[in-house]
Amino acid sequence: MHTLSVSSLNEQIKTLLETSFTRVLVEGELSRITFHNSGHIYFTLKDSDSAISAVMFRGNASKLKFQLKEGMIVILDGAISLYKPRGSYQINCFSIEPAGQGALALAYEQLKQKLLDKGYFDTSIKKELPKFPKKIALVTSATGAALQDMLKVAQERYKNIEIDIYDVLVQGDSAATSISNTIAFVDTKGYDIIITGRGGGSIEDLWAFNEEIVANAIFNAITPIISAVGHEIDSVISDYVADLRAPTPSAAMQMCLPDTNELYQYLDGIANQFSQIIEQKIYNKKQELSHLKNSLIQHSIDKKIAQKLEIVKQLKENFSQNISFKLNVALNQVNSLQKMLESNHPKLKNKKGFAQISQQNRLIDLSSLKVDDNFEVMNDKVKISAKVITWSKI
Repeated sequence: MHTLSVSSLNEQIKTLLETSFTRVLVEGELSRITFHNSGHIYFTLKDSDSAISAVMFRGNASKLKFQLKEGMIVILDGAISLYKPRGSYQINCFSIEPAGQGALALAYEQLKQKLLDKGYFDTSIKKELPKFPKKIALVTSATGAALQDMLKVAQERYKNIEIDIYDVLVQGDSAATSISNTIAFVDTKGYDIIITGRGGGSIEDLWAFNEEIVANAIFNAITPIISAVGHEIDSVISDYVADLRAPTPSAAMQMCLPDTNELYQYLDGIANQFSQIIEQKIYNKKQELSHLKNSLIQHSIDKKIAQKLEIVKQLKENFSQNISFKLNVALNQVNSLQKMLESNHPKLKNKKGFAQISQQNRLIDLSSLKVDDNFEVMNDKVKISAKVITWSKI
């Protein structure tokens, strides 16, 4: 039997393995994963009874859409090779798919969770869009139908807007880099809003907006960004990171631009309201001025003098009447007194049985006389001397 060197034996084994197992699909659990600085990935694929080494070289590893994790069940597509210096065989992986789940779907969930943990989706950091933007940048494909839809909406809603278009790749391996670099560049140009997006498509078509570098560019931008990717049912990572998510590119323009017709109606309403407020204020001020004027007139020196003059005038007009009235009252009183005097004067008394009593020419009361007093009794015609004989009370 011919004697072989170790190298020769390994070479024969290598040739046999690599020609016999040029394409294998193997399902198993990932273990002992090592991400080398070179970009290669080394790991072990195992099941309950056995294990096999595997390697995914940098060229294929760069195409992975999801992150390999310990314990993940995957399906490897590759070939058997032998590493001759150690005499160990392994699977050279061309591609890896998660078992029971698509690679893109898993990559989407992994990145979504990663960015969520980093705070990329926090509503508290979302930037507010200006109500009346003057300059908008569109980061999208210059040849896509989505661009024409957006420009049409802008023309219909708000013509007083400057729109600049930045043409980028929106599909393919280089699309994510093209979009992220352009967003970073446009962010330095002082736009009011950046809209990035594209029309609908498959998950593969939209995948550029699920890449981490695009998410980073949106998150780090100072300018408010609207993500407008696909249709309403589509959901990409950029939607969560952006300051506003639009269900479609057309809707993005409707959401960020005011409607000119609505503005006209709003301005008309404001003008009417302003006129009503001004008219009401003028009316109130007129009323207030009128009250102040009346109050000033009522309390003015001229008004008080006029009132005093009116009183004097009335007194003057009533003076003669008042004096005449008072004189008439006095005359009436004098007449009454005179009549009373006349009625009580002895000379005016001519009634039968009436006489005055006097003593030493002084009228006295009859009750003041005593027995033996001398006195005179007289009326208007007769005077008699008399003496009190008896005196008694009646």
